[in-house]
Amino acid sequence: MSPPASAAKLRVGIAGLGRLGRRHAEALAFSTRHVELVAACSPVAAELELAAAEFGIAPEHLHADFAAFVDDPAIDAVVLVTPTSLHADQSIAALRAGKHVFVEKPLALNVEDCERVLAVAAEHPQQVAMVGFVRRFDPSYRRAAEDIEAGRIGRPFLVRSQTCDRNDPQGFFVRFAPTSGGIFMDCSVHDIDLARWMLGRPKALRAFASGTIALHPGLADCGDVDNGLAIVEFEGGARAVFYASRTLPHGHETTTEVIGTEGTLQVGFGAARDRIERRSAAGVHHEVLPDFFERFREAFALEMVDFVAACRGERALTLTLSDALEATRIGLAITRSLRSGLPEAV
Repeated sequence: MSPPASAAKLRVGIAGLGRLGRRHAEALAFSTRHVELVAACSPVAAELELAAAEFGIAPEHLHADFAAFVDDPAIDAVVLVTPTSLHADQSIAALRAGKHVFVEKPLALNVEDCERVLAVAAEHPQQVAMVGFVRRFDPSYRRAAEDIEAGRIGRPFLVRSQTCDRNDPQGFFVRFAPTSGGIFMDCSVHDIDLARWMLGRPKALRAFASGTIALHPGLADCGDVDNGLAIVEFEGGARAVFYASRTLPHGHETTTEVIGTEGTLQVGFGAARDRIERRSAAGVHHEVLPDFFERFREAFALEMVDFVAACRGERALTLTLSDALEATRIGLAITRSLRSGLPEAV
């Protein structure tokens, strides 16, 4: 299933054409080299109609049933942008059907399901299996990782990272909360993966979390919060501090600071949409990022380029399923601590 670089285009099918799925489909259909979007799967009729109208997918490759989708002989690889609760079983089904797999984060909402995926992937070493930790493909984060590896801040020992979304008065994420795994699994899992990456993949030992509901009381029914803080302790003395929010009034802010023995580095501070600042008697202003996709537009494109290249046998992935397993393990410990009010072992 890994054709040489000179082979025909990689034929990809996508499952899920919601907000993020549609963006992935656009990238595959219109801007990623050496790939052809040939199939789509969704239980939502309107999404299949969109796949036909906007991406030219033929009727025989539009699937409401996932089993029929992964068995479609026209597909070499699948991109899964489906509810998190389905990720593990769908990844396993796709691997067993002989397909390469890209699955959005997190890999699963429990360790056991992650381990099941890893076991099946190990049985199919000729196939690529990749989880969508998109920030690893952001040029700024990549440069930061290179600086750390080169020793430019000495030994890194503390990461402070946040994922903060602009407030949605309609409360989309409140409706999503019953299946999201909670704010830390949905938002902070990116920061968790970044922290492990920047600190050299240390083993997590213990986590503590606290949170509050500032604007969306409906989250209480799921034991969730709209603002949360967490601390994770790692073997060897390194620490990470995470902040997640659903309620920023101005826009999206993803920021990370890494503190080392000989310096620090920061990524993403200021939430600036561009490099223009306006100064007047009213103050100093700049436009802010509206959402995560605009902030990581380039990273999403590069992420898919890496997946396609790995499927075509052109390069190996550095982002592993084991990384996804550890991010889930840590995220679950943080979520348990939020609910218990006590430190939890990872």
